[in-house]
Amino acid sequence: MSPTRRLLLSCCSLALFCATASAQKRIYIAPDDHTDYMWSGNEATYSTVLNDMSDLYLNEMDATASQPSDYQMRWNADGSYWMWNYQQKKTAAQFNRYMSRVLDGHMTVPLNAMVSVYGGIPTEAVLRGMYYSGHIERLYKVRFPIAVAMENQTLPYGLPSLWAGSGAKYSWRGICNCATQVANAANRPHEIYYAGGPDGSKLLFKWQSQFALLPGAKIGQGIGGYAEARIPKEVVPFVDTDSKFQAKYPFNVIGAFGRGWDDLETLTSLSDANYSFPAVAKALSNSSRRVIVSNELDFFKDFESTYASSLPTVAVTFGNEWDLATASLAEVTSSVRRETEKLRSAEALATLVSLQSPTFMNRFTAIRDQAWIYFGQYWEHDMVNGTPAVTDAQRVTFQRKVATGIASYVDSLYSQAASTFAGMIPAVSGKTRFYAFNPLSWTRTDYADIAYSGTLPVHVIDVTTGLETPSQVMAVSGVQTLRVLASALPPVGYKVFEIDPGAGANFGNAAVVSNANSLIDNGVYKVTLDTRGSIISLIDKTQKNAEFASSIGGLAVNDVSTSGSGSISVESAGPVSVTLLVTSSAGVNHRTHLTLYRNSHRIDVANEITQNFLATQTWSFSFNLSQPDVHTEELGAVIHDKLTTQGGDYSPTNARYDWASVNHFADMTSSNGNVGVTVSNADCSFVQIGHSTISSLDTVTPQLNFLAGGMIDNHGRGHNQGGDSYFLQRFALNVHGAYSVTTAMQFAMEHQNPLTTALVSGPTSGSPYPASTYSFLTISNPNALLWTLKPAEEGIAKGIIARVWNQGAAGNVSIGVPGRTGGVLSAMQSTHIETDLKSLPVSGGVLTAPMNQRQIMTFRLTTN
Repeated sequence: MSPTRRLLLSCCSLALFCATASAQKRIYIAPDDHTDYMWSGNEATYSTVLNDMSDLYLNEMDATASQPSDYQMRWNADGSYWMWNYQQKKTAAQFNRYMSRVLDGHMTVPLNAMVSVYGGIPTEAVLRGMYYSGHIERLYKVRFPIAVAMENQTLPYGLPSLWAGSGAKYSWRGICNCATQVANAANRPHEIYYAGGPDGSKLLFKWQSQFALLPGAKIGQGIGGYAEARIPKEVVPFVDTDSKFQAKYPFNVIGAFGRGWDDLETLTSLSDANYSFPAVAKALSNSSRRVIVSNELDFFKDFESTYASSLPTVAVTFGNEWDLATASLAEVTSSVRRETEKLRSAEALATLVSLQSPTFMNRFTAIRDQAWIYFGQYWEHDMVNGTPAVTDAQRVTFQRKVATGIASYVDSLYSQAASTFAGMIPAVSGKTRFYAFNPLSWTRTDYADIAYSGTLPVHVIDVTTGLETPSQVMAVSGVQTLRVLASALPPVGYKVFEIDPGAGANFGNAAVVSNANSLIDNGVYKVTLDTRGSIISLIDKTQKNAEFASSIGGLAVNDVSTSGSGSISVESAGPVSVTLLVTSSAGVNHRTHLTLYRNSHRIDVANEITQNFLATQTWSFSFNLSQPDVHTEELGAVIHDKLTTQGGDYSPTNARYDWASVNHFADMTSSNGNVGVTVSNADCSFVQIGHSTISSLDTVTPQLNFLAGGMIDNHGRGHNQGGDSYFLQRFALNVHGAYSVTTAMQFAMEHQNPLTTALVSGPTSGSPYPASTYSFLTISNPNALLWTLKPAEEGIAKGIIARVWNQGAAGNVSIGVPGRTGGVLSAMQSTHIETDLKSLPVSGGVLTAPMNQRQIMTFRLTTN
């Protein structure tokens, strides 16, 4: 049977099912106020009006309590920030009143903190932005099964999985269809469907086409917009009688959500016949239709129980649109990305410290909880240029405050955990020793830097093996630093190294530099730089001296301009690494640091732009690969950057293709599948694939253009970099054989998670951790990578949280903690925001659990 014939039969069956499901229509009208945060007022104003609205509708809930359930007042927040703000400003008794209405279903609060854009966000940042909801879930024994993302026309593939993994079951999405370049954004192929993620999880999604506006309505008001029930008295007869709507939506369970639109606040009297939802529901209910004041959950539950079996599942990415505004404040956005990554090491160390000092995390509670709110705020969807109520400068100041708040927590936790842990490893009298800690769940070899102000020369001993390891002295950010080759560091563990006086063995430099400092060779790669800072030749000596650099449109690898010049010098050289420095004015004033390591397949490239810029700037990477397949880490998913009709993950309709999200890496592998290049990306958020445009995805040109910054949309959305004149944007290259998503992710995570070091200072006897080496945790499945290891939010007494991302096929994962006597004692599967779901079997001190393909799972482990 042809696909077309199957579709026709499916549609006929669906229409028959819808016609017979129920004779009486149920029309759910849901009141809310769309939060355009810092659009119509400043922070203080919004703090006041959000609480004013909450109080008004709490009072109206009380006033309508004696009415039939359908006509009782309900209210729907579009972010948990409403609840957080109420708790911060009100008394405990008032907040308990608020929560009583959440518990009885009259007040609905979603998982997400604010209405956000989700393109280019690190996965962990999205999860932390929902942590406050998790805290309230456990405190009040309530669940939040809705998550929302409004106005923006695009959405990433992995978001449904992250939401579902955090406890959401439903989402409604109304778009603006304004300031957009997405073709047919208002005409959806499905009005309601299951939005699927890469791991097979899904949410019931109401994302409808936009229909003809009602008289006097504005963009976004009406079905398919973000204020569908702007005028409830008019929207009810519309959905009941409009033939075009009924043709697209042949269901008798109908939802019309949203009242507030762009208003600063929505204050409606119960006596208003046009806008009072209880009054409208009562007046317009009749024998053929039941109109219900909705908390949105009631609609979804009714619809799902009636029509679930007939709904399609759509699992795609729609690309990015308003998300791109974050690139107009690129360095601030990059700083939040860096702090998100740094959290991995900080929390892993904090876990080991907390196991010995259970109250360690108590000092961070307030600053941590504020940081989680800040994670939910940074990507708020109105991060654009100034408005009549809020200037551009005020918005930039807000974004900087949020970024600083996140950094304040992460940096404090990192430094205090690292120094406290150093006091838990035994020192040796008369010896200078330091640890190098690996937060990742596999054995790795990498460089380790430790600030050292002692007498030179010195050499370094690996205490575990008793052998000398290569080391060199260099300046890092103006500080004299000892760089050491740290070999075979164990998973989530450390090795101790000893700094001994006197010169050691002559290991020779890690790479040879020649040709007026433009050529560098470490025996694995032979790399040629030009004075723009671009790589014009990249030869892999392990692959028969194959050339992987190319020039496309005059741009090579790590290229910012087709013209210009500069100077090349040797910045540092030693047996661990050799770094070349290019200082150039090509394109923009910038410095490029290229580093090769001893016997390593990693090429590190750190670019520093040293001027402000307004125009769009990119770092181009042109490779000598034939019609490559491209994979990028989007939000919560590593996607195949092709249309679904070509076997990829991009929607062929309603999508935008010019800038893909890129988190840890982008990979290009030649069409024969035998060779490719992984580019680790530490600081940028978006990448243009080849010559992709708004309407077309280029799957032929072997070029990646990482967005250094700019105001992308011709609608002028964004900031002029907030006046910043310094931008750090780091990459790393690895030439490989056949593409492996696991290998690509491991490579990028090693690049972006440098080893943590500190001088050991524990007592010579009685220290809780060993003097030479230690590994806390192991994971059996090589495709299952530890994503997060942290003390539980309520303290280490409530267990250790381990989040794992399976990059491969479905299979079991076994997690052990050999660093603890008795191993894992008990385990729970939890949501990503740490609300427990079910107990899991533990045998012999090891947790074993099944994982779906490409799934992220969160576990709560207890140990002794």
